[in-house]
Amino acid sequence: MLTCPSTLLTPPAPAPILARLRAETRPYHDAVEQNEFNQALAAGTPSEAATTRFLAKMYGFLAPYEAALLGHTAALGPAWEIAERLRAHLILEDLRAEPAQLPLYPAMPPLSTVPQLLGAMYVLEGSTLGGQVLARQLAKAGSDQVRYFSGYGALTGPRWKAFCQLLGHAAPDAATENEIVQSAIHTFQHLATWLARP
Repeated sequence: MLTCPSTLLTPPAPAPILARLRAETRPYHDAVEQNEFNQALAAGTPSEAATTRFLAKMYGFLAPYEAALLGHTAALGPAWEIAERLRAHLILEDLRAEPAQLPLYPAMPPLSTVPQLLGAMYVLEGSTLGGQVLARQLAKAGSDQVRYFSGYGALTGPRWKAFCQLLGHAAPDAATENEIVQSAIHTFQHLATWLARP
């Protein structure tokens, strides 16, 4: 049996929506990473105070996002594994805090439609990959605040791959694709604003 070499050597091209998301959100993704915590970590000097502040900020963004996500569980369906993708509670464990102790971001981007939620999911699910790198850096620095950054542990890679596969089939038309991309951009913008706020 003959097999075309390109079938063996060339990985499948990403779905158009994924290629657009990567390209069009890149500047906003980079802006999010210019925060006090990431800069300190990159310099090898992460302080407990900066880590605590970053985690508290992330909780303030994740909690309302996850509430919106849970409200659309039925519309999304079981394949998206919504309950398994909730991580705000890991921040509470890291900080040994109660929800009422942490401020919530008061101006979340619109998350009332499935495409809007998928755009936000692209941002926050994608953060699980970089989070594992941060977890190792924090552990090396002697910090035990690594539960949130560890993502889904050994399932982090497979869950991201599953998300990308589902997202690749979730934009049947240009209008839906545009809504997902715009939501991802807005999510990055709002997250950068929240992380920079004193």
